[in-house]
Amino acid sequence: MATVRAMLDTEDDVALAERLREGRRQILAELRKVIVGQDDVIEQVLLTLFVGGNSLLVGVPGLAKTLLIHTLAQVLDLRFSRIQFTPDLMPSDITGTDIIQEDAATGRRAMVFAPGPIFANIVLADEINRTPPKTQSALLEAMQEHRVTIQGRTYTLDEPFFVFATQNPIELEGTYPLPEAQLDRFMFEIVIEHMPEDDELAVVRSTTSVQEPVFTHAVTAADLVAFQRLVRRLPVAEPVLRYAVALARATRPGPEGASPEFVRKWVSYGVSVRAAQYMVLGAKARALTQGRHHVSFEDVRALARPVLRHRILTNFHAESQHVTTDSLVDQLLATVPAPRSGL
Repeated sequence: MATVRAMLDTEDDVALAERLREGRRQILAELRKVIVGQDDVIEQVLLTLFVGGNSLLVGVPGLAKTLLIHTLAQVLDLRFSRIQFTPDLMPSDITGTDIIQEDAATGRRAMVFAPGPIFANIVLADEINRTPPKTQSALLEAMQEHRVTIQGRTYTLDEPFFVFATQNPIELEGTYPLPEAQLDRFMFEIVIEHMPEDDELAVVRSTTSVQEPVFTHAVTAADLVAFQRLVRRLPVAEPVLRYAVALARATRPGPEGASPEFVRKWVSYGVSVRAAQYMVLGAKARALTQGRHHVSFEDVRALARPVLRHRILTNFHAESQHVTTDSLVDQLLATVPAPRSGL
């Protein structure tokens, strides 16, 4: 398995990389005071933090999606906002709006901006598919640019800033599917499934007794911003970059020979370049959390499912044969070879 041999440039970066790895361990220990099991889910949520991305959590009710993100905000001591998305929610309910306010001293009235719940460090968009696209799109600028524009004025959001959205996959009545352009802005689609029996028993035991967890805030907001910058400074070998790009390009149906036959048969539209970007960034963060200063092909492969699954648009033939995007990603991983590295 080829890896990057280039290391971090300075002793400060090496020390920060160790701080990231230790910070991950401490965050995980604090989360375990409340959250049982769901190791893969927590890992992907933490990688989202270290990259500085946004993620979509998909699962049936009762699997602790909201609890996980709320607990994470408590562990990190970050400002948290939960927005319950409903059909009557307006964009201004998210971003805020100008209101008329009277000065008690002078009696004069003036327009004053009242910030909405988007002005937080961690924003939970609960059941995001229950509101119309116009309101869903109110998140787009915030997710991409970390700012919002209201009445022609731009307001910068405090760092770090993350959006975690939840979606219920089984209730489709009265919902509005997220547009592909918005789905593409989520780094991961994190699928939460029912846990093993022993974990479920532990959940029932703990949640039916008194719970008063006290959290230690081992990682600060400034630490997270520093970790995100470190992730981008970590070098990646050319073959690993080419592998991520090859996986992304293989999802796009094209002339015979340009993409795998099963892609041409089952896929309407492949992924954008953001998929390759997020596979590389996620792979960098994964390597650092494991104490490595190099990125491997396996780091990319491990994140292919959560990065690609919500970006691949399947056609009628795939739906009629119950072909899932996860199974397509597995076939891609088995089909697309890793480039020769010479390392």
